[in-house]
Amino acid sequence: MSALKAAWRDTFTATRLRARGWRGISNGELLKLAQAEFDVFVTVDRNLSFQQHLPSFSIAVILISAKSNRIDDLVALVPALLSSIPTAKAGSVANVGR
Repeated sequence: MSALKAAWRDTFTATRLRARGWRGISNGELLKLAQAEFDVFVTVDRNLSFQQHLPSFSIAVILISAKSNRIDDLVALVPALLSSIPTAKAGSVANVGR
């Protein structure tokens, strides 16, 4: 289990792309698959909201903007991430971090 997933395992159910067999799938198709099973999609991909028309999806997107994508920098943002999940709105992006 990743350190990031372990940090919120008692509060939310989380999965990784690799575990779902979704690795390598384009962002649009990925969001379609995710919206069928999840309420929130968490990403570090800063381009996602520019590449996809998020209002056409029924899933909220949370963008983690850390100093880097190193696990220590991401785990430091877990409390802010957890507090943003309940208010995340489908079809839009919420920013956590910088």
